[in-house]
Amino acid sequence: MEILVSPETLPERLDVYLARCLPELSRTRIQGLIRDGAVRVNGQPQRPSQLVQPGDRLEIEIPPARPLELVPEPVPLDVCYEDEALLVVNKPAGMTVHPAPGAWTGTLVHALLHHCRDLSGINGVLRPGIVHRLDKDTSGLLLVAKSDAAHQGLAAQLVRRQLHRSYAALVWGHLAQEGLVEAPIARDPRHRQRMAVVEGGRAAVTRYAVRERFAFCTLLDLDLGTGRTHQIRVHMQHLGHPVFGDPVYGGRPRLAAIRAEHRTQAAAMLEAMPRQALHARALRFVHPLTGRVLRVEAPLPADMVRLLELARAPTATPGVAGLPPVPR
Repeated sequence: MEILVSPETLPERLDVYLARCLPELSRTRIQGLIRDGAVRVNGQPQRPSQLVQPGDRLEIEIPPARPLELVPEPVPLDVCYEDEALLVVNKPAGMTVHPAPGAWTGTLVHALLHHCRDLSGINGVLRPGIVHRLDKDTSGLLLVAKSDAAHQGLAAQLVRRQLHRSYAALVWGHLAQEGLVEAPIARDPRHRQRMAVVEGGRAAVTRYAVRERFAFCTLLDLDLGTGRTHQIRVHMQHLGHPVFGDPVYGGRPRLAAIRAEHRTQAAAMLEAMPRQALHARALRFVHPLTGRVLRVEAPLPADMVRLLELARAPTATPGVAGLPPVPR
């Protein structure tokens, strides 16, 4: 396509100008096209930082989306919502979202490539547009875009904190009825495979409210104000109340550290929950094409339901603050 820059246009970076002219493409995608020589200014390739001037003639060649080098697999999916623009999937614990060492097959991406026959190119690659991620051993809802336009609209909501994500988590110990955690997160300087609360890290905000109390643990509802890697797990460990069963962030303490009267119950619960007891239970967002507000919910998975049954021993406390216990 060709674009003639109007005489009234003020000098502006090439990538910024094209992002305004071509809202269906992300700025990252546009920068890639510029670097690949697919954008010419007055017949010459330029850098993304090149200033566009009044009267310039821009030529843009957008190549067709290249297939992702993955073979679609008929992996079952629990689809909670779907239309022509997007879908919401309830991911089971144990499923990796993207291929990675140790999980080159059977991932959510493989399943989506099989399920979404009508996927459009996203950032130039024919692949599912996963808007946000979940850890392998966290269950729950993931939002997936089917087109570049939907992807950009949803990603913008994520940046503006308009895409609301709510979680359920069982944590060790007892907390105040509700609270707000504002603690920056970055790579743990001592353990590079983990994240930690680090001064100077990226801002991170988590809100929580108690849903149900037990003898030595608490069921929380949590809302993300930001979306940092392992945010809930890191923030709960930072408070001294790690997510139950979390093998990385202190959720599997030695039984000797647990009060004697609770050791048998705690051992049974740890055996029943080899992963972190964390579930992405609800999403609320504005549909990027229709403008309609959508809310999608996913019930607790079977392993967390069983965990709560074990926690509801005679010493457990019923729901508080008007919130009923999670249905069995």
